[in-house]
Amino acid sequence: YIDEIDKIAAASNLSGRDVSGRGVQTTLLKLMEETDVPVRSANDLQSQLQAAFEFQRRGGKAKRETISTRHILFVVSGAFERLKQQVSRRMTQSQIGFSAEPRQVMDNELFQFVRTQDFIEYGFEPEFIGRLPVRVVCEELTADDLHSIMKFSEGSILRQYERAFRAYGIEISFEDDALRIIAQEAAKEKTGARGLLTVWEKLFRDYKYHLAGSGLTQLRVSTELVREPKQVLERLMAEGNRQEAAGLKHSAQTFSDQFKREHGLEIRFDEAALQRLVERAQAERMTMPELCAHLFKDYQFGLSLVQKNTGQSSFVLLREAIDAPDKFLSDLVVQSHYPLASA
Repeated sequence: YIDEIDKIAAASNLSGRDVSGRGVQTTLLKLMEETDVPVRSANDLQSQLQAAFEFQRRGGKAKRETISTRHILFVVSGAFERLKQQVSRRMTQSQIGFSAEPRQVMDNELFQFVRTQDFIEYGFEPEFIGRLPVRVVCEELTADDLHSIMKFSEGSILRQYERAFRAYGIEISFEDDALRIIAQEAAKEKTGARGLLTVWEKLFRDYKYHLAGSGLTQLRVSTELVREPKQVLERLMAEGNRQEAAGLKHSAQTFSDQFKREHGLEIRFDEAALQRLVERAQAERMTMPELCAHLFKDYQFGLSLVQKNTGQSSFVLLREAIDAPDKFLSDLVVQSHYPLASA
């Protein structure tokens, strides 16, 4: 199978040596003529070394390895953009005259009227195009076709994006109406199924960049998201920040409960302290257990000393405890030793 075969058509106005048009066609023609083709070129360095090795080993002329193309089916394809213009021009000229009956032909139907002479005028050698007697016109993919490709094809782009967002801890789901809008936009690209990747990448590039680590766990692709992606992204970012903050606050409470179970001392964070913990965890990209363990690594010893001096077993940690945990603990210990002086 050879794709982009239209790219080797020789330019009609070409002068001088042609290395990409007729020369390539002539070479391919030799392969398509049911012949025995050498596996290696005689001018290839590797082939020459192999021949020398065979000569030394066998003491005679190296056997020439060939492959028969008799039972090989050659399939070629291409876009042939200029071919429509040629066919349209030919059909228009054929309709000129008093006896001619005008026929209206849509642009997407022109390929149905292609003749061998059209390919020759396009830049193909008669011998080459004659070796391709069966010609099939592929119709452009419609929005419905692209919608089906998205949902049901092997290696579906939906599954690819599901895996990509799942790697960020986000479960993505899709409304069918939103997928149809995406398919319509991809159809406008006029590049077949490749247009799907173009539209998807343009639509979700910022989402993959900004939602990773945002705290968002669910993403619903709706018609609103497809039509107004930037506005929806801003709203999702705000929602993700709220969800992340709520999760971090819950983790801080879990740390407080665990601290009480392990040390018999209760610590509670006031709202300002909780908010500061969330800010530091987000800024320093640490989990709440890691941050709390780092900030309050010596608090079981200092608070035990305060409990011994005063009998107090429950403590409220203020914002100052988050910004300067060692100083906050030191002040508590000093106050437990000299309560009247601190008062």
